[in-house]
Amino acid sequence: MITIGDLASLARVSVRMLRHYDAIGLLTPAHVDPHSSYRYYDLDQLRRLNRIVALKDLGFTLEAVGRIVDDELTGDDLRTLLRTRQAEIAASIAAEEHRLARVAARIRIIESENAMTTAHITTTTVTPVRHVGLTAVAESATSEAVGPVIQPMYPQIIEALTAAGATPTGPSVAYYRPEPTAGEEAVRVHATFPVGDVDIAGLATIDLPGGEYASIIHTGSMDTVDSAYQQLNRWVTDQGLHLTGEGREIYLEMSDDPADWVTEVQVAFTR
Repeated sequence: MITIGDLASLARVSVRMLRHYDAIGLLTPAHVDPHSSYRYYDLDQLRRLNRIVALKDLGFTLEAVGRIVDDELTGDDLRTLLRTRQAEIAASIAAEEHRLARVAARIRIIESENAMTTAHITTTTVTPVRHVGLTAVAESATSEAVGPVIQPMYPQIIEALTAAGATPTGPSVAYYRPEPTAGEEAVRVHATFPVGDVDIAGLATIDLPGGEYASIIHTGSMDTVDSAYQQLNRWVTDQGLHLTGEGREIYLEMSDDPADWVTEVQVAFTR
């Protein structure tokens, strides 16, 4: 047998923790000296303790830990359980990192509010044009809602263009318009390329409408593109014009580093 101190040292836990586990019946000593009240443990109890610590570190409550270890799970069963928990934690971390990125983007937008300028906003009359691409619905027009919808489209589009031997004749255009049947803030997202008057297997023909647009050049990651839309929407409203809810992004320059991207952002308006 070994003392409580020895077991604590072997398992790299505190003696206080072992006393707590004893008090709640999670890990009782193999022997308690009736005179000194010293606790002694069998060395094979280290196996149970290792499982208790691993499960606790993965976020299981002590009550759940007790049920799990009392079921006498095999090593394979425990590994499966831990891998499942590991995947859950990884997904949670990814979600928190995505949320953190959204918060950071919103902070940048807020910080840029006082610096917003309309000096570089222009108007342009766009003629209808035929593109090919894919379309789907996002729950809103914000970058955090649109990004996960539009990003998977591009590998599919490139694959279809490559298979057809088609070369785009201009930059890619993402086009957005309200989709009220899918929700109050929902938008129909179109990821497109101009390829001339040809059909591409696996891709839809998308006719981008013409009209009057307010335009601004956005430099940097699309995580911060919402600030460009805010500037355009404010300018259109200040001019006494009417927003239609339609917008588009023309990807003029794209490199491996999103910080270097150059995008023309446009919003449609009527007089």
